[in-house]
Amino acid sequence: MSTPVRSDFLQIEGVTAVFDGFKALDVSYFGVDWGDLRVVIGPNGAGKTTLCDVISGKTKPTTGKVVIDEKDVTRWRDTEISALGVGRKFQTPSVFDSLTVYENMELALPGRRRAWQNLFGRETAEQRDRILALLERTHLIGRKDHLARDLSHGQRQWLEISMLMVSGARLLLVDEPAAGLTDTETALTADLLLELKGNHTLIVIEHDMEFVRRLGSRVTCLCQGRVLADGTLDQVSSDPQVIEAYLGRGKAGR
Repeated sequence: MSTPVRSDFLQIEGVTAVFDGFKALDVSYFGVDWGDLRVVIGPNGAGKTTLCDVISGKTKPTTGKVVIDEKDVTRWRDTEISALGVGRKFQTPSVFDSLTVYENMELALPGRRRAWQNLFGRETAEQRDRILALLERTHLIGRKDHLARDLSHGQRQWLEISMLMVSGARLLLVDEPAAGLTDTETALTADLLLELKGNHTLIVIEHDMEFVRRLGSRVTCLCQGRVLADGTLDQVSSDPQVIEAYLGRGKAGR
C-alpha cells in the first residue's frame, strides 16, 4: 500500500467504527484535497458506505478524528456537517416525485427545508439563474416543467446531483452513480462529475470499473474496513492484495 499524502480539505485520522464488537471501519488515514475527485472501491462489506456515514455525521466514529475544511467535525451532528457544505447522493435518487424538476431544485435552495413557510417563497432572480444554469449543465433544462416521476433513472441521478449543487454543497458524497444507467447516461454522468471536479470535492463510491476508468481519477480500495491500496486504477488493480481481495471479481460491491 502506498504512503498516504496529507490532504488539506478532508482528513480522516485513526478512525474506527465498531458495531456490536464488529469493526466495520479501521482507517489510519484517508484524505482528499479541495477540488479533487476520489473514487472509492471495494468488495461487499468493505466499509465504503460506513466511510461516507462517518464523513456525513450519520455515524459517529468509535475512535479517531474527522476534519473538514480545518474544522474538527468528529462529534458534530449530521445537520451541522450538512450546513458546512457536505452533501450526499445515495444510490437510489431521493427526489420528490410529485414536484417538477424545477420545484425540486427550488426546494434544495439553502434554507428552504428548514422552515415550512419558506417552501412557498419565491426564489431570487440570482437563484433562478443559478437553477437554470445547473439544469442546462445537467441536460435537464428541457425537462424543468416535468414531474420528477417522469424522468429516466439517469435523469433522476442528474437531478439529485443538481439539487446538491444548488444547496451549496462543497463536498459531494456520490454513491454508485452509474448503477442502472444506459451507456449514454453513463457517459454523460461521468462527464458531469468531471465537470464538477475543481469547483467541488467529490468522493464517488462505484463498482463499475469501466465507469471508474472513465473518471480517470485517484482510486482508494477498501477491504474489511481498511485502506488496502491507493493510486491510479491501474496501480490499484494490479496490487497483489487487491487481486487477492477480489478473488478474480471484476466489480466491487457495497
